[in-house]
Amino acid sequence: MSSADAQILRTVLDRWKSAVDAHEPDRVASTFTDDAIFQGLHPYTVGRAGVAAYYAAQPLGLTAAYDIREARRLADDLVLGYLEVRFGFVDRPTLTVHLGVIVRRVDDAWLIAHYQVSKLD
Repeated sequence: MSSADAQILRTVLDRWKSAVDAHEPDRVASTFTDDAIFQGLHPYTVGRAGVAAYYAAQPLGLTAAYDIREARRLADDLVLGYLEVRFGFVDRPTLTVHLGVIVRRVDDAWLIAHYQVSKLD
């Protein structure tokens, strides 16, 4: 795993985490591309509106903590990430999931273009 690729992921995912922790769905959505494919633990959506709606429906107090397991540069403007994410709740146990993301450079910013959660037992 390249440290430069991992740093690109951290930059994007730290913004995502900050917005999730603050329960700011529109700010979460702003970390995604306009045409992002998003697969949480519900049916998939395409675009920022679906991302915002998904996070607006999450309970207050939801937090996210992540560890990058793998990072790969797919092209100059694409980085693939595989992560473990722990979603914390105020009223139930932590949910640990695996997350695959592809981040894409759009102008001078890196944004999430693909997001897919897997819950492995």
